[in-house]
Amino acid sequence: MSTTRRSPRAAAALVLLAAALAGCSGGDDPGATPTPAPPDAVRAITRALDARAQAVRQADPEAFARLVGGGGRFRDAQETWFTNVTQLPVRRLRYELDRGSLVRDGDAYSVTADLVLQLEGYDPAPVVTPTRLRFRPAPKQPARFLLTSILPASPQPWDLGPVEVREGAGVLGVFDAGSVDASPALLDSVESGIASVTATVPYDWSGSVVVYALSDPEFLLGLDDVPGDDPGDLDAVAFPVGDSTRVALNPRMLGQAGRERDRLVRHELTHVAVGVHDDAAPVWLSEGLAEYVAVRPLAPEDRRIPEVALRAAEEGVTDLPDNDSFNGDDSEVHYGLSWWAVEYVADAFGESAPWQLLDAMAVPGADPDVVLREQLGLTAAELADQADRMILALYDPSAGMP
Repeated sequence: MSTTRRSPRAAAALVLLAAALAGCSGGDDPGATPTPAPPDAVRAITRALDARAQAVRQADPEAFARLVGGGGRFRDAQETWFTNVTQLPVRRLRYELDRGSLVRDGDAYSVTADLVLQLEGYDPAPVVTPTRLRFRPAPKQPARFLLTSILPASPQPWDLGPVEVREGAGVLGVFDAGSVDASPALLDSVESGIASVTATVPYDWSGSVVVYALSDPEFLLGLDDVPGDDPGDLDAVAFPVGDSTRVALNPRMLGQAGRERDRLVRHELTHVAVGVHDDAAPVWLSEGLAEYVAVRPLAPEDRRIPEVALRAAEEGVTDLPDNDSFNGDDSEVHYGLSWWAVEYVADAFGESAPWQLLDAMAVPGADPDVVLREQLGLTAAELADQADRMILALYDPSAGMP
C-alpha cells in the first residue's frame, strides 16, 4: 500500500477543493492578456514571499496578516493556514520564485513558486510543492505586494482546512476537530508499532512517521493511484510526499482502536520502514512482508485471515498474484496468499530469507521468477502451493493434507 500515482478524477477533485479554500480577491478580468512583469514587481514579490516565510517561521500572526490581501474569505483561509502550519515542527520553510513564470494581468501579477517545507524529525529532505500565487500592489503602497490567491499543486491537510497537530515519540499526528479526541489512543498505537516494526525490519530507517487521521475524508479521497484505485475502500494507505512517506487513516478507523487497528498501523509502518527497498519487488512480496511484520506481536490464534482467502486455499491457488490484478476484486485473497507465502519462506529458510529475497529482487534488471528459483529453488506456482498448505493446516485442519 505504499505506491501512489495520480488519477485525473481524484486530482481534479482535490484541486477544486483547494481552489475553493484558497479563494480569489475578485475583480480580475478573465479576458485580459498577461504581459511580462517589470523587474520591480519581481523584487516586490520576492520580498513578500521572504516576509511570508519569515512570519511563519517566527509564528508572527500580525506580520503574516499584513502580507495578505483579497477578500474576507481568502483572508480567513490564510489565517487558518497560518494557524495550521505554525503547529508543525518546521525546520525549513521558504519560497523559491520561478522568475520566468511571472506575468502581469492588469494590476495583478501571477507567479509560480516552490514552497520548500521540511518537518523537523520527520522529513530527511525538504518537501517541494509547486504553488501558483497571485499578488496585487497594496492600496497607496504600490511597492508593497499583497497575496490575493494561492493554489498548491499537491495540497496537504493543513492547506485544506483547520487541523489539530499532536506529537508522540516518533509520530506526528495531524487531526481535525472531529478526530482529535481519538489522538491519544492512535498515537500510542503508532508508537508501539514503530518499536515493533523496528525490531523486525532489518533496514535502517528514521523510526518516525507523519500520520494523517482526519474525520473529513476529502484529503484521503483526493489521493490517487492507490491500491485498488479507490482510496475510500482503503482502511489506511502509505504514500510518498517528496522523499518522505506519510500514512493516511480512513475516518472509519478512528473509532476502531484495538488489535486489528494496531495490526493495520504496523502494516503501513512496515511500508514506511522498508522505503525504497521494495520499489522493484513484485507487489505480492511487498504486501506479504507488510502483513508478515504486522502480525508478529499477535498470538497465533489472533492472526486472522480473510474468509475468502481460506476458501481460495481450499479450492487451490495455482500461482502468486501478479502486480496488475493484485488490488482488484480478489485483493483479500491476494493479501492472504502473499502473507503466507512470506510465512512459508521464513519458516522453511529462516527469518532472514524473506528480506534476502527482497534484496535480490531489488537488483536492477532482476527477474522475480529467476530470483525465486535461485534463492529458494521454487517456482511461483510452487510457492503459492506451499502457502496454500500452511493456510489450510492452520485455519482448516479438517481439510486434510495430501
